[in-house]
Amino acid sequence: MTATAQRQRQTPVPRRKRLPVSNFAAKTTMALTGLVFVGFVFVHMYGNLHIYRGQEEFDHYAHWLREILMPLLPYEGMLWILRVVLLLSLVLHIGCGVLLWSRARRARGAFPRQGLRRPDALMARYMLGTGVVLLLFVVFHILDLTLGVQPVAAGSFEAGSAYANLVASFQRPLVAAFYMLTMLVLTVHVAHGTWTAANDLGATGKRLRQVAAWVAGLVAVAICLGNISIPVMVLLGVIQ
Repeated sequence: MTATAQRQRQTPVPRRKRLPVSNFAAKTTMALTGLVFVGFVFVHMYGNLHIYRGQEEFDHYAHWLREILMPLLPYEGMLWILRVVLLLSLVLHIGCGVLLWSRARRARGAFPRQGLRRPDALMARYMLGTGVVLLLFVVFHILDLTLGVQPVAAGSFEAGSAYANLVASFQRPLVAAFYMLTMLVLTVHVAHGTWTAANDLGATGKRLRQVAAWVAGLVAVAICLGNISIPVMVLLGVIQ
């Protein structure tokens, strides 16, 4: 045996460094937290549609949210539980999303594939960008309708007056337009995200994948139409 062969035999083969968070764990976390957000925005949309029943009904609904499970929980107790869950989900979702995006970018190298024009490929490419837009919208939405921070909120903002605050906010054309455009972005994000989550959680059969695609599309469109209808009706003077 030559000296070179002996050295190669004695030199240990370096083990592949184990990732602190595997791609599987990151994708599963994104899928689960994504479904949490889809469920939230769908229920939130349903709650917003109470505005069509009038001011008294909408304000009653907003007040009821703060009294869920009282006296077992304190006033706004359930709301704070939901806020904590959503905040943790947001941190995990963003963290895993950035992690997977950076790994995919490194894996593509200097010569990424070109010519991908399928709708699902195009939506996947813009998921990070749409996510950033939605994050900015969430911050704006909280400052506008939850905290009433000026000059983001309408000048007539009054804590506890959910109906009046919502109508006053959407009576500003720029805010209404920003809201509607964001809902279109949300449609793309929810549709592709829900379909991807179904696949990452095990929907691998052809028929099951088709069902997941239809459900994702229908849920996204329902959320979009339901939410967009409100600022449109406010601008038309139907809701005032």
